[in-house]
Amino acid sequence: MSFNITGDALIGGVAVKGNGGSFEAWDPAARAHIAPAFHMVDVAQIDEACRLAQAAFDPFRATSDAQRADFLDTIAAQILELGDDLIVRAMTESGLPRARLEGERGRTVGQLKLFAGLLREGSWTDARIDSALPERVPPRPDLRLRMIGLGPVAVFAASNFPLAFSVAGGDTASALAAGCPVVLKAHSAHPGTSELVARAIVKAIAICQLPAGVFALLTGTGNGIGQTLVAHPAIQAVGFTGSRSGGIALMKVAAERAQPIPVYAEMSSINPVFVLPQALAARGAAIASGFAASLTMGVGQFCTNPGLVLGLEGADFTAFAAAAAEALAPAPAATMLTAGIASSYAKGVAALAQHADVTPLVQNAGEEGKGAAALFVTSGEAFLGKHDLRDEVFGPASLLVACRDMDQLLAITESLEGQLTATLQMDAGDVIDARRLLPVLERRVGRILANGFPTGVEVSTAMVHGGPFPSTSDGRSTSVGTAAINRFLRPVSYQNLPQDLLPESLRDDNPLGIWRRHDGVLGKL
Repeated sequence: MSFNITGDALIGGVAVKGNGGSFEAWDPAARAHIAPAFHMVDVAQIDEACRLAQAAFDPFRATSDAQRADFLDTIAAQILELGDDLIVRAMTESGLPRARLEGERGRTVGQLKLFAGLLREGSWTDARIDSALPERVPPRPDLRLRMIGLGPVAVFAASNFPLAFSVAGGDTASALAAGCPVVLKAHSAHPGTSELVARAIVKAIAICQLPAGVFALLTGTGNGIGQTLVAHPAIQAVGFTGSRSGGIALMKVAAERAQPIPVYAEMSSINPVFVLPQALAARGAAIASGFAASLTMGVGQFCTNPGLVLGLEGADFTAFAAAAAEALAPAPAATMLTAGIASSYAKGVAALAQHADVTPLVQNAGEEGKGAAALFVTSGEAFLGKHDLRDEVFGPASLLVACRDMDQLLAITESLEGQLTATLQMDAGDVIDARRLLPVLERRVGRILANGFPTGVEVSTAMVHGGPFPSTSDGRSTSVGTAAINRFLRPVSYQNLPQDLLPESLRDDNPLGIWRRHDGVLGKL
């Protein structure tokens, strides 16, 4: 079966041509435009999508957990039905290899099924019952609490994951699981891929007989569509993965609304790797090899890319730097996702290469549209004094920092902005130093690894893909794993309501059979 790409937006379950100007997808490897033409939606079409989402919210959130779970499973099945058409189009629009995209499709399907499982298990509702105590002075009323969806969610597809952080990615999956309709702004770098996946969602809506406004795909380029979408009064939350400037711009729009709304933006991180002394002495060359592989994976276009490495100056760190440079030297330049990403990467590498306090170790030859590995080294004193050395360079580049001693390494750690990850390369003899670092890292990052590398984010119940600002706009949240649903929920308490008005999750007979906290005791009471 072949699936046609028409260049349309999808609003109310119907393919519609945007009323604005046209644009085409771009093949970053062939450096050529790809048919067909896509058309930008206008303000009226954005308004229609948001109003339909608002109208769909109450009936959608009234569906049972089992119905929404079946819906997520159906989306996953429809994505798989797209077959090789989806993979080929995504390869063309992103320059990413087949194996990477097939794995990403598996992750996309897997996280949809993960949220389906969460719904069937039922703990997401956080049901709580405090029984009435009429004899107490003063009396306590009957109180019951559950979580409900916030309302329609605006989701922005990411450039670096055309599937797993895009149309049916984690933001969409968690919002739909929460009972929140989604109005999605497709990324202009992969509009054809986005249309294919969006059509799979629309088909799943029809199969499951849900309101058509549960999902909409908006097409276009530039910032205007996204800002108009976030400003719309029907939208109650925002999920975004992208640049710091883009995320902050949306946060400003959301904060200036008559009714401010939360923006969950994943933005910027350099993901420090700490190579502690005993590990450095015992296996510095092996760590350097693993670091080089992590740095160049996917041409460095991961938000968890190890862009900073800290260790103590001396012969062992010098040997580590030489081994890392040797491992990176043969890495060929490779196609980056977009011309804009490639241009920004080249500027970032050039700025480091020309920095007075930085020594280049590796600067592989690049080409237009491609990213080449680059490695630099600086001193702890310079890093503490020059804030521009902390800027994220999105691509296969990293900065090594030779620290004078552990006190300086700790001072640098204290000075870092919020990060998605931090990695401890450590052996048994490094436990004391690691213990000193841990309290600082817990305040600075969302995920702490030991003896691994940060690229690769497991989709699971215990994963945190988030961190303090500016890695995300709200360090209390995660965009990966089942806890991601919490971003799009809020608590409602019911006081002295009769049984037949209570939601099933809070009724005395617990017809759903879910775990609840009843008078402080967790169980199926």
